Formats: sequence, C-alpha cells, structure tokens
Amino acid sequence: MTSMLASRHVSQAIRRNVVSLPARLHSTSAVNRATEDHEPKFLQAVGMFFDEAAKHSNATAETLKHIKSTDSVLSVTFPMEKDGKTVMIRGYRSQHSRHRLPCKGGIRFASEVDLQEVEALSALMTYKCAVVDVPFGGGKGGIMINPKDWTESELERITRRFTLELCQKNFIGPGVDVPAPDVGTGPREMGWIADTYRNFNPQDVNGAACVTGKALSLGGVRGRTEATGLGVYYGIREFLSFPEVQKKINHHGQVQDSSVIIQGFGNVGYWAAKFFEANGARVTGIVEYDAAVYSEKGLNIEHLSQWRKEHGTFRGFPDAKVIDSPMDLLEAECDVLIPAALERQIGLRNAHKIRAKMIGEAANGPVTPGADAVLRQNGKLIVPDLLLNAGGVCVSYFEWAKNLSHLRFGRMNKRWDERSKEQLLNLVEGNAGRPLSEVERRQMIHGAEEHELVYSGLEDTMIVACNETRQTANAKNIDYRTAAMANSINKIAASLAGSGSIFTHA
Repeated sequence: MTSMLASRHVSQAIRRNVVSLPARLHSTSAVNRATEDHEPKFLQAVGMFFDEAAKHSNATAETLKHIKSTDSVLSVTFPMEKDGKTVMIRGYRSQHSRHRLPCKGGIRFASEVDLQEVEALSALMTYKCAVVDVPFGGGKGGIMINPKDWTESELERITRRFTLELCQKNFIGPGVDVPAPDVGTGPREMGWIADTYRNFNPQDVNGAACVTGKALSLGGVRGRTEATGLGVYYGIREFLSFPEVQKKINHHGQVQDSSVIIQGFGNVGYWAAKFFEANGARVTGIVEYDAAVYSEKGLNIEHLSQWRKEHGTFRGFPDAKVIDSPMDLLEAECDVLIPAALERQIGLRNAHKIRAKMIGEAANGPVTPGADAVLRQNGKLIVPDLLLNAGGVCVSYFEWAKNLSHLRFGRMNKRWDERSKEQLLNLVEGNAGRPLSEVERRQMIHGAEEHELVYSGLEDTMIVACNETRQTANAKNIDYRTAAMANSINKIAASLAGSGSIFTHA
C-alpha cells in the first residue's frame, strides 16, 4: 500500500413500559450551527441544486419530474428491550430511483436520522452513481438510534430486526437494493445484515452481494475501507492539475506542499488525511465535534489517530495546538478545506468567513445553497459531493461484482501476467547486457494484487468523472456542482429513454 499511497496511480406499538426515542423532524444542532433559520433543509437543498442543473441538461420537463421524484420509501418501527423497558426503534429505507438496479446506498445509525434526510441522501446516491458511471439506482437507509447508547448485542438485534423488515418488504437483495456502511455503521453491521439475509434466503447463491462493505472473511473487497477517502484524494489531485483551477485560486497545482484542513476524523476523514499526508501535503488541521487540532508544519496523522483511540479526544495531544471551538478552524487559511463530517456545516453564518481556496465536499451536503453562492462569489472553488465522495460506491460496485462472480480479483491472471513480464524482461536483459538485481526483477514482474486493481479502477473512474465534469463546466460556463449534476441528469435521462416507459403513456 505504501507505494500506492506515494504514487499518482495510487413495524403495533407495545403500550406497557414503552420509551419513545426523541424524534428529529429535520435537523439538530449538530447540523444547524452554521446555518440561518430560513435556509432550506437538506432535502430542499438537494432539490434546489437539481433544479439549477436541470436548466443545463438535455432532459424534457416530464423526464426531469421523473428523475427528481423518489420511487419508494419504507418506514418501520419495532420494539426492542433495553434495561427492562421497551424502546420503539424507528428505521427508514428510501429507494430514490430504480432506473438501474439494484439500488445502492448506506445505512446509518444516528439519533438525527429522519425521513427527509434519508430521501435526500438517496437522491444524492442516484446522481452520484450516474456521475461515475456505476450502474446502480440511488438508495439510503437509517435507524434513529445513537449507537453509543447500545451494547454490541443490542446493536446486533436491532440490525438483524431491521434487516428482517427489509427482507419482508423486498427492500434488500443483490438485484433489488444493496446497503453499505455509513455514519455509525461498519463491516460488523454489514456482516450481521449479510448473515440475516442468508438465513432468510438460503438458496440465493449470490446472497453475499446483498450488502457491501463487509469484512474480507465474509466476501468483502480489499480497498473498500479506505475507498471514499482515497477517492477524495484522487478528485482533489485532478482538479488541482487543471490550469484554469490553478489560475482561479492562485495555486501551484500540486498536492505536495499544499495545506489541507479536514473536518471529521471518522473513516473518510482519516483516510483522506492519510493519503494527502503520504503524497506530500501538509494536513495542518483536523476538526472534530468536541475539539480541533492545528499545526502549521503539518500533523502526524497516525500519532493523532492513536492518541484519539487511547483518550477518546484530541484534548491533550502534545504535538499540536488544541482548539476548544472546533468550528473556528473551518475558517482558517489553507489551500484545501475538506468537510468530511455531516451535512450543512457551511451555511450563511460562516460562508463569508471561509478562507480556504478550494472546498472539497467529502461529506454529503456540507454546503447549503446560499453558502455555495457566497463561496463562489468570493472566488472559492467547490468540488461537489456527488463527485468527490463517490469512491465508496465505486468500490462497493467492485465488491458487488466480485460477490456475483464468486472470484477474487487477480486470482485468474496474476501469475500469467508475471510470467509474461518475466519473459519480456529476459529479452531486455539480454539486449542490454546487464542483469537486473532480484529486487528490480520482483518490482518489474509483480502481478497486480486485488487492492491494487481496486485502486487502479477507482483512480480511473475518478479521473474520467472529473474530466467529464470539467468539460461540461467549461463548455457551458457553469460551476462544477451544476456541471456534475447536469451530466448525471443527462445520463439518467438517456437510460430512461433507452428502456422506454411502460404504463406511462396512452
């Protein structure tokens, strides 16, 4: 991995003893600190970005209505015992578009989960898959719990019960709807989902493909854990290489020696920081909900990660300045600011204070429409979420394909490739009159491992999608978010037109 990091190629309620969990209608303070009360909520914001891009698309008004609307939504409640009482658990699954199947999108465990959020995220998944040419429709799910309030065995029962609800309602399956990890979930929860599905569908030979983000021992793919963070790195690297971007933000165009501040130190933020650090960038700041850390010379990401694992916080970290008002660090000067936490982190309250030259949306919906306009008016460049954080669904696609083929990537061709390279190398050595050292030979004939093929596929996907977005933006003189969304709309419209409409027209 080191060489890859350093390289460019790199549902009836029980009335007795029932405790109701607090409902979140739209959002909480965690996603409201930067926004004004009149700013649109997440689902409305996604719709506004869609409407703007639709003006630059080739789709008809009827097709645009079809694309924008959510196909199906499942809302379930079920009881769960906790501390001698019964708690009603609420969960959601949204299938925004089934123009391509299966639907694809994560399942998050968070007390802030609500129907609007799930619908908004599933819509983003539809557009995201289209932008990077992943043949899925958009889906998203969530359970309204704080996973920190529950034991591992309780979380397992909640996950399995929610999966049962999905199975009963036909909201899960390799060709129907394929969940993945999201906020508050990971390989452990995906393993529980896969096992529950398998027990209810024992004759489905492709059952492992019902969910992605699994552990390797359960059919996961190497490179999935770091995929979103790696995709963020690839995307920022590509945009920095564009001459028009360099001119707009007055930047030298290289990741090396660029200063980067990242909000969020979960899976996406951690891996993005690792890849930027490994490729010569100075990660000068990391922002978390309780504190932030800053070092002008650059943070040691692994030391910081170990400290947080041991202490549960950044506080006391000896090698950097600890900031008690973490949101303030979003306003610090840097080349690249990467919001990798929650939605609505840059709004009208703080957009005018942002001093970063480039904002890379590693989270979903971190910038509100109003803030987007302010940032662009101030000369900031925004790389949008539906493009930049598509690495996760891209590699989920690879895992899904691996599960359907029942074959590890590289298993059939690795040795053949090595023998072919060795034969060619022997000819080169003969003509050159100098034998290579054993280390040089191993490096030259090395056949690609699974994670290297995954990295290569992800890198190519991001390069193509970034350049498509650039071309549309330049041709239509529009911003990159509008360009990426317009490309997505055109691709979905073409798919709908190609498949025809049954029961729609007389």
